[in-house]
Amino acid sequence: MSEDKTSASGGGHKKAVVSGLFWRILERTGAQGVTFLVSIVLARLLEPKVYGTVALVTVFITILQVFIDSGLGNALIQKKDADNLDFSSVFFFNITVCVLLYIGMFFAAPLIANFYDDSSLVPVVRVLSLTLIISGVKNVQQAYVSRNMQFKRFFFATLGGTIGAAVVGITLAYLGFGVWAIVSQHLFNAAVDTLILWITVKWRPELKFSFQRLKGLLSFGWKILVSTLIDTVYQDLRQLLIGKVYTPSDLAYYNQGKKIPSMIISNIDTSINSVLFPTFSKVQDDKNRVRSMMRSSIKVSTYLMAPVLIMAAACADPLVRIVLTEKWMPCVFFLRVACITSLIYPIHTANLTAINAMGRSDLFLKLEILKKIVGVAIILGSMWISVEAVALGSLISAIISLFINAWPNRKLLNYSITHQITDILPPLLLAVFMGGCVYAVELFGFNDWITLAIQIPLGIIIYFAGSKIFKLYSYQYIVNSIKNFRKDRKKKNESAAEKAE
Repeated sequence: MSEDKTSASGGGHKKAVVSGLFWRILERTGAQGVTFLVSIVLARLLEPKVYGTVALVTVFITILQVFIDSGLGNALIQKKDADNLDFSSVFFFNITVCVLLYIGMFFAAPLIANFYDDSSLVPVVRVLSLTLIISGVKNVQQAYVSRNMQFKRFFFATLGGTIGAAVVGITLAYLGFGVWAIVSQHLFNAAVDTLILWITVKWRPELKFSFQRLKGLLSFGWKILVSTLIDTVYQDLRQLLIGKVYTPSDLAYYNQGKKIPSMIISNIDTSINSVLFPTFSKVQDDKNRVRSMMRSSIKVSTYLMAPVLIMAAACADPLVRIVLTEKWMPCVFFLRVACITSLIYPIHTANLTAINAMGRSDLFLKLEILKKIVGVAIILGSMWISVEAVALGSLISAIISLFINAWPNRKLLNYSITHQITDILPPLLLAVFMGGCVYAVELFGFNDWITLAIQIPLGIIIYFAGSKIFKLYSYQYIVNSIKNFRKDRKKKNESAAEKAE
């Protein structure tokens, strides 16, 4: 009897994970797809310097955003018995913090403008910083959705905000508003996303607050917050120094090169991570299950990400010329380096998610400090050489961080870095072979449109044919999951039809 219940529970849990993953990837793919198309239009309408100007400001806002998006939100998801008092306490605390952060940015705007020797940044900082308050209103709703694995809610909220922001951004850019087109796009996106989430999610804060509950959540959350803050400052340190030492255009090329890899990571790796964290947290006491799910995560996310990243790197020249025009060609180098760097993200994500889900935020913090000591040393050593050297330094840092992140799970889960690399080798090698074939098409000297028209279908055919011939685990896993998902949907529809009759 108990075995039947366990089996049923496990089956239902797996269905929830697959369903959550489906909606999360659909949400990220839809949103990032729209954002990418909009960025193409804006890149054609606006000069690289405009993008660089906004990037100078978002460095500071992204760092402050950590205080809202990290720590307590993850603590609510991780806590087994979190109730409405916990959620309400975090909500009012977040709102207070967000207002204080905005006031700080409002008065710091002239200092930021002086740092970059550009007085026009003052109003941009003050307006764009409003996203901090908007995010504070949304953060606990996001934690509630993630904890209850209602990822379908994210789909409607994110897509609604993204599409609306696309119309606003393109219209203002076309009318000649320059930097304010991008600022308005960011603000509109955040506002609509938050509004839809509040309409579709039932949770509402109650007028009650508990310092004791907040203190308990902070005991876990502050370590995640500090860890994420260190990582964000570290990631944005490159942008801050490039913007200071070099030009806004150099920063724009660097950031533009990272856009495609970032979109791929956001669509696949981030989607998987957002579903895995609440899933791991629910089974955190069963290390065998955590290890099994972690292995599947690494295999599947690598299988999905590797071919897209390697194909983007192989097709970079014709892709940038066609999509962004000749004026953006300096970003090709950064695009290729970012694609290679992103290949190892699935291992980073799975290791850190497992550590957090098991409540080891203390270990997570120690890892971040160690990685950033190494990373900052590499940044400072490469910054004065060239922007290209900074990009290569990020690749070296990512490789070193790979071993640091994986080290604890050798003991915690009996899953060493050697086993992890072995798990990703089959799809990675197939993707590299595919990338070589795709890149070779350029040697024939066709024009960009013909080259790209051959490269993309050729890469898809080689990768999926190879997956089927060599019977890759991830390929079979995805095919079976899709089949089971469709069967479940069919059964639900039939059951609903019978009830209707």
